Amino acid sequence: MRKLFSLLLIVFIANLLLTACASSGSAAPAQAVETYWNVIVEKDAERLPTLVCGAYEEEALTVLDSLQAVTARLENLSCSQTGTDGDKALVNCTGDMVLTYDAEDQNIDLSVFTYEVVKEGGDWLVCGAR
Repeated sequence: MRKLFSLLLIVFIANLLLTACASSGSAAPAQAVETYWNVIVEKDAERLPTLVCGAYEEEALTVLDSLQAVTARLENLSCSQTGTDGDKALVNCTGDMVLTYDAEDQNIDLSVFTYEVVKEGGDWLVCGAR
């Protein structure tokens, strides 16, 4: 009986560990996109290059530069991985980026894009949008 209990306990712990690893792997690309948008609205030009692949860095900095004259905030941002395309994870988000200029708000729907995220050097990096 004791051996059976020990075996069941080991199987249960192994299952928990495998489930945790699987869920964190699929959540990581989505978290990368959420972090990217948070850094964009914070206008953190120093941190931004660490969140994007080299091929997307110039475009990401252009997006950040375009927000310099406005106040930006995120509303109801939530991202999830929706698939893969070769070595890229595909991420869709819901929510808006709200830009305020002279007390006038303009909403940008972040769900209209599918974000491409790649794993480089152990980190998930935003590498474009479709």
